Amino acid sequence: MQTRTLSTGGPAVSALGLGAMGMSGAYGAADRAESIATVHAALDAGVTLIDTGDFYGMGHNELLLAEALRGRDRDSYRLSVKFGMLRSPGPGFGGQDGRPEAVKNFLAYSLTRLGTDHVDIYRPARLDPDVPIEETVGAVKEMIDAGYVRHLGLSEVDAETVRRAHAVHPVTDLQIEYSLISRAVEDEVLPTLRELGIGLTAYGVLSRGLISGHWSADRTAGPDDGRSFTPRFAAGNVEHNLTLVEALRRIAAAKGCTVAQLAIAWVLARGTDVVPLVGARTRERLAEALPALDVELDEADLAEIEKAVPAGSARGDRYPSAFMSGLGVGN
Repeated sequence: MQTRTLSTGGPAVSALGLGAMGMSGAYGAADRAESIATVHAALDAGVTLIDTGDFYGMGHNELLLAEALRGRDRDSYRLSVKFGMLRSPGPGFGGQDGRPEAVKNFLAYSLTRLGTDHVDIYRPARLDPDVPIEETVGAVKEMIDAGYVRHLGLSEVDAETVRRAHAVHPVTDLQIEYSLISRAVEDEVLPTLRELGIGLTAYGVLSRGLISGHWSADRTAGPDDGRSFTPRFAAGNVEHNLTLVEALRRIAAAKGCTVAQLAIAWVLARGTDVVPLVGARTRERLAEALPALDVELDEADLAEIEKAVPAGSARGDRYPSAFMSGLGVGN
């Protein structure tokens, strides 16, 4: 397994990370045994970065990972945990909570659910508009000083917020959506991260399966699948977006790889400071994703991909409109 370093002097992690959100109902029902087997397969393949959130399945995801990681050497993997998103008993969200007392409360529950004495990277999932980022980060810093957290991360914030947080405590990485069809991070945020020596962990590298090569226009997402209300999957948008996938399919065929592998390899090629998170929830999808590490893209390949899928060519926002206002960057 190739490794990359998150931030200047930060922790070394596998060049591909595993995002576990899909194992807790985000895209419909997931098989628990298969989810655990997928985590085991990832670890056995050398994946050392595992990402979760305390609100994924209202704690279900952390409990699942605790079971999957039981008996594994704690120093053999890194846990990245997001906090702060408020949930209700139904499917809804209730905003963000970045108050210092809430940060410590969320962490106490996560440590218990995960069955560990520390979290490797702890990050607010979204910016709380009512709490200065300095206060939220200050609470994480206290938990770092106390030994409960190893590193500070951020998620879905703009360049100014990155600078403000970094002034309080060094930021290890920013987690943000980054894919061939979600490239807003390139304008200001990525240059800022590189200026400050901060890594980027990219989620949504296959745009929730849209550019995986496995989605089709006649496929319907169920009511418990978040893609059912994601604009890029909506009728009128999905057909256009899948024409981009077909253009990628021709390039992938010439490279001897799958569309998913090509899309992941493109993110890997953005720089050694970028670590893609693969949201595989089955061993089959994980097995397809891992060979992306061996797909080499030269300048001609990258130019051909750019021509096939120019920045901004996707149709539809990456989140429903109610969520877009909480993001640090757009599409």
